Amino acid sequence: MGSQRTNGDAMQSLLEAARDSGKGLPPVERWHPDYCGEMDMVIRRDGSWWHEGTRIARPALVRLFARILRKDEDGETYLVTPAEKIRIHVEAGHFLAVRVDVMGEGRDQKLVFTTDHDETVLAGPQHPLRIAFGEDGEPEPYVGVRGRLEALLTRPVYYELASLAVEGPAPDGKTALGVWSDGVFVPLEQA
Repeated sequence: MGSQRTNGDAMQSLLEAARDSGKGLPPVERWHPDYCGEMDMVIRRDGSWWHEGTRIARPALVRLFARILRKDEDGETYLVTPAEKIRIHVEAGHFLAVRVDVMGEGRDQKLVFTTDHDETVLAGPQHPLRIAFGEDGEPEPYVGVRGRLEALLTRPVYYELASLAVEGPAPDGKTALGVWSDGVFVPLEQA
């Protein structure tokens, strides 16, 4: 896993894949079935999926469930089909960002993240990169994947971002250490 700096052709194919990310997925955002209750299913912080206290060990089943995930405006995450909407629990991210590829530097830099489900996204206006901070002050970095679903960056990927940090504009009008991607600056430190 980890991250890499890439050159022209390789990065171009990653950017194309990021633009195509989400194509071929079920249109869960357009489905509005009745709420059917809650299922004892959890996506844990480490990216593993659990049902009734047992880890789901079949990758094909996890991939199937990941395809029909949706996070609604109420902040809850659901498995959605045309006929059912079932709430599940998510400890951190819906996915894990297990790799970042970097093209360019400074304001022209582009960061393409790959998830543990092989989805690629270009961080920026369409797929926001954000850093939340826990009560202990530890960073929890996320990148938007699709809809309101996010991937939690793994520690090695976050360390790669830290190694790319430059000074840039903070929301409070001062400067902060952070990263650029697709024209957006994201501070990596707490204000």
